[in-house]
Amino acid sequence: MGTIMFNGNRNREERTAPGTAQTNARRGQFSVLGADIVVTGDITATADLHIDGRVEGDVRCGSLVQGAESQIFGRVEAEDARLAGLVEGAVHVRRLIIERTARITGDVEYETLTVEQGGHIDGRLKHREDTIAAAAAAAPPPLLQAVGGETA
Repeated sequence: MGTIMFNGNRNREERTAPGTAQTNARRGQFSVLGADIVVTGDITATADLHIDGRVEGDVRCGSLVQGAESQIFGRVEAEDARLAGLVEGAVHVRRLIIERTARITGDVEYETLTVEQGGHIDGRLKHREDTIAAAAAAAPPPLLQAVGGETA
């Protein structure tokens, strides 16, 4: 499978500090796959992505909007997603909105979830903790030190 990159400003991103590339990419950049487009292969986009066509592969992006007639056959990973079409594959999203026309077959992992009346999910729903809170909870407890040479 091939990978399609949807961002023509790679040089600008390489000059930015680590962790800021996605923030800069989200300002004003938006890629659209029209209804007449069929992509066979994985898609990775640092910009926001709107899919109205068909994707036979995994989709990884910052923010995803899926049209009602769109079809995705593969894994979806995004910070935010608004799904309105068909998805056959796992969905891993921080903030997820499932519209009334959406049909999802696969496990869904999310932090926040909104499902409009009529939206359909055939799979397991798994709430995940905020990654920062989860990392803090997984950190070892701080060491206690006695003051004045005495132990508790």
